[in-house]
Formats: sequence, C-alpha cells, structure tokens
Amino acid sequence: MDFSLDDAMALLDRTPAALNALLRGLPDAWVRRNEGPGTWSAFDVVGHLIHADRTNWLPRARVILDRGEPASFPPFDREGHRSACTGRSLDELLDEFIRVRAEQLEALRAMRLTDQDLARTAHHPAFGEVTLRQLLSTWAAHDLNHLHQMTRVLAHPCRAAVGPWSRFLGVMQCAGHGAPA
Repeated sequence: MDFSLDDAMALLDRTPAALNALLRGLPDAWVRRNEGPGTWSAFDVVGHLIHADRTNWLPRARVILDRGEPASFPPFDREGHRSACTGRSLDELLDEFIRVRAEQLEALRAMRLTDQDLARTAHHPAFGEVTLRQLLSTWAAHDLNHLHQMTRVLAHPCRAAVGPWSRFLGVMQCAGHGAPA
C-alpha cells in the first residue's frame, strides 16, 4: 500500500477513541501493570503518546519544512512522559490525549502538504536521511505499535490462567519487540 496522508490521518484520528474505549474505567491494577522492570504499562503508553505528539512528530515535520537544506532532528526522549504523568489519573491522560491529538491533526491539516513536501528530507540521529512521508507514516505505525503493546500488556496476567488455549492466542505468544522509533 502506498502512503496516503489522508489514510494516515484517519488512523491517527481514531487512536484516542480506541484507547478511551479500551482503557477508561479499568481498575488501576489493569492499566498500571507492566511486564516487569524496564517495561511500560498502558498508563505509561498513553503518557508516551501525548509526549510524542507534543515533542516529536510535528516538531520534526517543521524541521523538515522550515529549513532550506536538510536539517537534523534533535533526539527524542522516549521516557520524557514520566514526570508529566506523575500524580495524574489515566482518565486525565486520556482526556489530554484526545485534546492534544486533535490539535496536532488540525495543525497537520493546516500545513496543506504537497507530494513535494512529503519528499523533503532531514537527518535522523539514528537512521540518517528520512523523508517527511516516512516520518508521517511512522507516526501512524507508532500508534499501531503501541496499541499492540497495550493489548499484550493487558493480556499478560492471563497467560497462565488461559491454560491450553494459550497456543491459539497470539497475544499470549508475543514476547515484545525492539525499541520503538
């Protein structure tokens, strides 16, 4: 499938509602559980998505668009959400994510990106030259990656409880993936 900005935005627009439907009202025992040291809970992922929307996707898009020559992205702090989430409830984070994502998508629409814009490049600190098209496609895939991660984390305590059905449940077989972009 070729990249379509409209299709990517349709997915990005639905992520907050999907998380809201999945997570709102669940007990903290579900949403704050992780898979062990160094792993994230569903609560952490929502905080991370807010932080990424504010500091990663559109700021990097602007680096690409605002410079006449290929520029470098500043590093992204994957753990930058931690302090902003301290003392907050998941419902507060879900409400914030709904607002922040709507603002980001409105700003993205206002950019009125052309195919030429999507082909523009910048230097990623780990990957080298990347296009705006790749960045925006990764934003959509990043949402899906974290939706997958959350379902895996939520299913984790059921691994032993499902007994022999485990072999038919892919979410029980998944052991995680490498570090997200």
